[in-house]
Amino acid sequence: MIPPKGRTWAPRGARPIVRVAGRRGGRVNIAGAVCFKAGRRARMFFKLHVYHGRKGEPKSFAWNDYRDFIRMVHLQLGTPVVWVWDNLNVHLQQELFDFAEEHKDWLVIFHLPPYAPELNPQEGVWSLLKRALADFAAADLAHLTQVIKRKLKKIQYRPHLIEGCLPTTGLDLKGLINQPDIADST
Repeated sequence: MIPPKGRTWAPRGARPIVRVAGRRGGRVNIAGAVCFKAGRRARMFFKLHVYHGRKGEPKSFAWNDYRDFIRMVHLQLGTPVVWVWDNLNVHLQQELFDFAEEHKDWLVIFHLPPYAPELNPQEGVWSLLKRALADFAAADLAHLTQVIKRKLKKIQYRPHLIEGCLPTTGLDLKGLINQPDIADST
């Protein structure tokens, strides 16, 4: 609920102050995947997990939520998928390795090296989202969730924004003609 800081114009010496209900509980976790295939438009998928702060409620995504997300992306794309993970501890659980082994006919998983966010094009999407949410003060968790979905949809329907996140990684798709879709997720 605490918004990312941004810049604004204000008269000198009169810095604007925005009060937010920051620590009252609840948060929104986002899983995202950007997909690239040479000759096709870039695509982005996302899934939200809203934590309300209730007793017994999971705070973030579990391994089976990521498994379902991978399945959803595969069904939407209708093609084999090369999935690239960052090194979040949930991504390294044995259940996900077992899932990849069971579905090796359409799923290949690679892990990015530790401490290498500059290789992850999904980080560019998160940067765009944070910039869009700068200095945004949500009234409550439902309002925050609604605005995040709207901002992600705006990015999702603008493939040039997603494609703009790839060159900063140093990756090149020219050699990937007739290869499966590459999905990068965090």
